[in-house]
Amino acid sequence: MEYNFREIEKRWQIYWKKHNIFHTKENKKRKYYILNMFPYPSGTGLHVGHCLGYIASDVYARYKRAKKYNVLNPIGFDSFGLPAEQYAIQTGKHPYDTTLENSRIYKKQINKIGLSFDWDRELYTSNPNYYRWTQWMFIQIFNSWYDKNSEKAKPISILIKEFNKNGNKFVNANTTSNYKFDSKTWKQFSFYKKESVLLDYRLAFLCKNTVNWCPDLGTVLANDEIKNGKSERGGYPVYQKKMLQWHIRISAYAERLIKGLNFIKCSQSLKKLQYNWIGKSTGISVLLKVITPVEEIHQIELFTSHPEMIFGMTFIILSPNHPLSVKISLPHKNGLTSFSKEFSINENTKNIYGIFTGNYVFHPFFPKKRIPIYISNFISVNQKTQSVIGIPGHEEKSKKFAKKFGIEIIKILDFNKKCINSNFLNGLTRKQAKEKIIKILVKNKIGSLKTSYKIRDAIFSRQRYWGEPIPIYFKNKIPKTIPVDKLPLILPEIDNFHPKDGKPPLVRAKNWAWDEKDMKIVPNILIDHKNVFPIETSTMPSWAGSSWYFLRYMDVHNNQFFIDKKKENYWKNVDLYIGGSEHSTGHLIYARFWHKFLLDRGWITTEEPFKKILNQGMILSYSAIIIKVIGENIFLSYGLKNKKHAYFSFQEIYVDLSLIKENNELNIHKFKKCRPEFYSSVFILERGAFFCKRKLEKMSKSKYNVINPDDIYDKYGSDTFRLYEMFLGPINQSKPWDEKKINGIKNFLIKFWCLFHKNKTFQVSETNPTFQELEFLHSSIKKIQNKIKSFSWNTSISLLMIMTNQLTLLKCNKRKILEPLVQLIAPFAPHISEELWYKLGKKKSVLFYDFPVFNPKYIVKKEITYPIMFNGKLKFLEKFDSNTPIEKIKNKILNHPKTKFFLKEKTLQKLILIPKKIINILIK
Repeated sequence: MEYNFREIEKRWQIYWKKHNIFHTKENKKRKYYILNMFPYPSGTGLHVGHCLGYIASDVYARYKRAKKYNVLNPIGFDSFGLPAEQYAIQTGKHPYDTTLENSRIYKKQINKIGLSFDWDRELYTSNPNYYRWTQWMFIQIFNSWYDKNSEKAKPISILIKEFNKNGNKFVNANTTSNYKFDSKTWKQFSFYKKESVLLDYRLAFLCKNTVNWCPDLGTVLANDEIKNGKSERGGYPVYQKKMLQWHIRISAYAERLIKGLNFIKCSQSLKKLQYNWIGKSTGISVLLKVITPVEEIHQIELFTSHPEMIFGMTFIILSPNHPLSVKISLPHKNGLTSFSKEFSINENTKNIYGIFTGNYVFHPFFPKKRIPIYISNFISVNQKTQSVIGIPGHEEKSKKFAKKFGIEIIKILDFNKKCINSNFLNGLTRKQAKEKIIKILVKNKIGSLKTSYKIRDAIFSRQRYWGEPIPIYFKNKIPKTIPVDKLPLILPEIDNFHPKDGKPPLVRAKNWAWDEKDMKIVPNILIDHKNVFPIETSTMPSWAGSSWYFLRYMDVHNNQFFIDKKKENYWKNVDLYIGGSEHSTGHLIYARFWHKFLLDRGWITTEEPFKKILNQGMILSYSAIIIKVIGENIFLSYGLKNKKHAYFSFQEIYVDLSLIKENNELNIHKFKKCRPEFYSSVFILERGAFFCKRKLEKMSKSKYNVINPDDIYDKYGSDTFRLYEMFLGPINQSKPWDEKKINGIKNFLIKFWCLFHKNKTFQVSETNPTFQELEFLHSSIKKIQNKIKSFSWNTSISLLMIMTNQLTLLKCNKRKILEPLVQLIAPFAPHISEELWYKLGKKKSVLFYDFPVFNPKYIVKKEITYPIMFNGKLKFLEKFDSNTPIEKIKNKILNHPKTKFFLKEKTLQKLILIPKKIINILIK
């Protein structure tokens, strides 16, 4: 019987679905919660790069089930947000319809790969039953403040009681206000004044801020949604613009976010990315008096973690968002307005922007020395102070800025890193100088020691349609929450959901007003600002729904609360979280903050949402690039670029891989058909053909270099595809896709199948295995288990290949050897495993049987059997005493008659010996 993967895979996928094999319930077993980072349903479905993480998580989920764990492996879709809305705009459909269509494509692809997801727990962030709780959580954040003394969020009602009793005298809160008042003053405040004061303390608050504005997308973007000054989605320019926006006071959690990293198992590179994003620095805060032409009294707070460099300070930069930016730059107000509107947020830009305010500060140690104040975004400012000290003698960006504006540059360190031109610090090392100047600044009350964080409060408003409505209405400009028993506040239907003129699409909603008396949504024409009030028209960012979805999976069908306490206490948090490192400073920060807030308010019991985070590497693919002469309708074959046409400027254009022939030649006819805008273009050929450039890079739809998994498993089978993805290399490293190498995996599975078949019939011997066979089996079980546990899945597959090869050489088809072999390969190739398990006479799925346990008595070996391979192909086996020195092993193998036979008329390049495992001889 031949290995027919199409019949086998179809049969077992139907079986799994019919018997709901992957459904999980709470029980008395040890739990293991494994989760992939939330996918959003893209229009073109999955590519093979997406599948890497899904397959990896499935391998581990199946392994953990076999190790007697109760495994939760859910799936759902991050269906709200910019990607879904942009796709809907491009296709001219409603995002609700495209979301359903695209998720169906994803589900079909996912099921074809044989992934063991519990579909009973499927969720969508755009489902009102889900975002009801996202809205509820926003209301709780709005009705909370952060108490620095207890280092936790508390209900706003506690703060109001304290204000009534003592004012804010004893309040140590994370707040945007320095305003002090006593209880008497508080009680005398009007309702509106009180609400205004409370807004400075709430964890969700409204304020005007400079935001990342993308006109082409018509919305505000978070920092993590921008790459090199352009939107990650679409590559559109991003500018800074001042807007009234909702913010989440995530900066209150900065220290806890740093400390929490000690309790997460993940790569040091991920921890470093998060640590740098949060940006903790200890230093000194200095208050300097501003010298203005009109003799107004202002002060600027400057923070520096390097006070020993203060003698090199020759200018100060304020961000356009600094409160004094407008006040002290009135002579340049028009320039500032233009600057704020037009300035791109790309800090890597070659263009240096800045405005001199006409104002100065005095140097703290040279009272007669005036330091000019500029407004610019060229240099990143301190988030807390919105200012930065310019030290051009020793900072590259400060140096560029100083040269641009003709500002003095002072060197304050010599070649030995000792202070010069620094008055009383001269001759000291930086460490000595820092200690001395801090004492002087503090003693003279010029400065104070402070800890600063770079992390910014997260902007929560998005000027787009497809997102969770923010459950707020405005009563005489004061934000009020929709009653929680009236949630969800459902996203209304509108005729045109396209962004327009920077205004949210919900501005055009006709029924988007709140009747406070009847507590319901009513038409806008009824707004009277007495009983009926306007509802917030911005929507939530996509990270709102993805910041807590892992909790909802634990209790997805609960209509009474977002999670039942017993279920939360059982599952607690995610044991293994798999996803790309590109989410390190966005989603992972937001989710960790959100989780800590829910803990503070007593709704969950764990500090961190994820115990272990595994970042899978990228699958790389060769893109195809052709070059066009800028300003001309002329394309040039790539080999001509640096020859006689080198004086031209070129634009690189990515083309679909289907348009490229085997020798990297572009099919011009097909290209013109696909891209009609270039139909009349001139193509300059090279040796009678038009060649493109090939570039190995991340698989991406925008680069047209994606490989559809449908094509792979239709051609080779899902088990082959799964094994190949895991065999490509270490899971956390990037690796190139090469379809030519898949045949090796396909042949391995055929060879594996043949262990159980003879003369096309299923044949398994009931003969007891020899000691040698048991020794080989149990040592392999131990090795493979250790490799799976350490996420070394590529080497696990190598060991399975070695087992298959050796058992083939031994002609071993004994049941007691082959049954555990099926169980060993089952996490990687579940379809063929189920088929063979059934043929072995088992009545239940292989998923319900325990993982093989090695017997130590077969592992203590006096002898080691080395597989001897030539260019990776097994040729013979050789035994050695376990204490044999490596050099002696090498000499014996190189002088072995079989080695001499295989080396005949070939050149020995290298002998690779992995002690107690394998010998591979490279020949040419």
